[in-house]
Amino acid sequence: MIARRPEHRVIDVHAHLGPYSLFHIPDPDAATMVSVMDRTGTEVTVVAANRAIQQDARLGNSQTLAAVDEYPDRIAAYAVINPWQSPERELDRLADDTRFVGIKVHPSLHKYPVTGARYAAVWEFAESTGCPVLSHSEHQSPYDAPALFETVAERFPGAPVILGHAGITPAGVDESIAAATRHGSLWLEVCGSQMTGPLICSMVEQVGSGRVLFGSDFPFIDQRMSLGRVVYAPLTESQRQDVLSGNARKLFRWRPLPGERGVGDD
Repeated sequence: MIARRPEHRVIDVHAHLGPYSLFHIPDPDAATMVSVMDRTGTEVTVVAANRAIQQDARLGNSQTLAAVDEYPDRIAAYAVINPWQSPERELDRLADDTRFVGIKVHPSLHKYPVTGARYAAVWEFAESTGCPVLSHSEHQSPYDAPALFETVAERFPGAPVILGHAGITPAGVDESIAAATRHGSLWLEVCGSQMTGPLICSMVEQVGSGRVLFGSDFPFIDQRMSLGRVVYAPLTESQRQDVLSGNARKLFRWRPLPGERGVGDD
C-alpha cells in the first residue's frame, strides 16, 4: 500500500506529554503522539510535559527532552517556567540547551499573573532572543485573561507571545482578537473544547492569517479533532496553510523546528 502524501503541511504548537494528576488520560506518551501525527500528516509537534506544568518544572522539562531525543525529527520541546520554582534556573537551562525551542507558562494553574514581577525574566528573555512564549489564556482569569497580555506587549513589545486557546470561550476569543489587533507581538492559537470553525475564521479575518497558529492540546483533546476544525473551516487554502504550519515556521526562528530546511520548496 502506498502512503498518500497529506494535502496540508501541519505543525502543532500546543501539546503535552505524560499523565495529568486531575483525571485519567489514556496513552499520553510520545509514541502515541507520533502515531497520531503519522495519521494526520503532522510533521512536528511542540510539547510541554504535564509534570513540568503541574508538579516539578525541572523534572518535567527533562521528560520533554527525553521525548525529543526519542523522536528528534517529530517532537520539539517547550521549557516550562514556573514562577514559584526557580524560574531563572530553568531559563538558564533553556538558554544552554538547543533542544528547547520555546517557553511554556501556565499562569492560571500556577496562580500568578502574567504581569507579575516573577515573569519579568521570561519576557525579557523572549524579547532579547525572539524565543516564542506559549501561555495559557482564559477569559476573565485574574492571571491570564487576554487583556492582561496587552500590558506585557506594551512593556516588552519584542517578545513573541502565543495566547494559547485564544481565551478559551467565545468571549475570550473576542478579547484575544482585540488584544492581538492592537499588538503585533501577540499571536493566537486555536485549540480548546469550545473552539469552532467560525471562531477560527473570525481570528483570521480580524487579525490576519499571518498570526493564527494551529495547536491541538493533545492529549487533553485528540489532535484529529483539533485539526478537523481548521481543515473544514471556510478559509482560503492560503489562509489555511498559514494557520496549519506556515506561521509556525515563521515564528519559531530563534531555534528552528525540525525539518526547517527545505520547507516551502515545492
